[in-house]
Amino acid sequence: MTTWITICDGCKRSDWDARGANQTDGDVLAQAIETCATKTPVNTRRVSCTMGCERACNVIIQGIDDNGLSKIGYSLGSFDGTAEDAQAITDFATLHATSPTGQVPFRTWPVGVKGHFVSRHLPLPAPIEAEKA
Repeated sequence: MTTWITICDGCKRSDWDARGANQTDGDVLAQAIETCATKTPVNTRRVSCTMGCERACNVIIQGIDDNGLSKIGYSLGSFDGTAEDAQAITDFATLHATSPTGQVPFRTWPVGVKGHFVSRHLPLPAPIEAEKA
């Protein structure tokens, strides 16, 4: 099974200009997630935009199972870009990686991801199902 955290490194929180930041909040979060993920079975990648600008610090968690079929995926946002955020995101992605379907029971969610879910992405149909459609 493979799970990926896709991180928007272009995200800027709404107070970015007022803070005079010289590094995007998404880049800060991406660096922290990459550090956390080195000790896990989770892969990371960066993109410049996930089109969730109003929420800033967006990530997408998605993966495939041992048969090469997609699993349930999730979009999360409205993070501050802290090390704690990165750890919670990585911990959730690790639970996603060990789940055969990608579904993670609510009772096991890290506290730091609760309230940050934007959407759930249903798995793509299996190839044989797609042919019937």
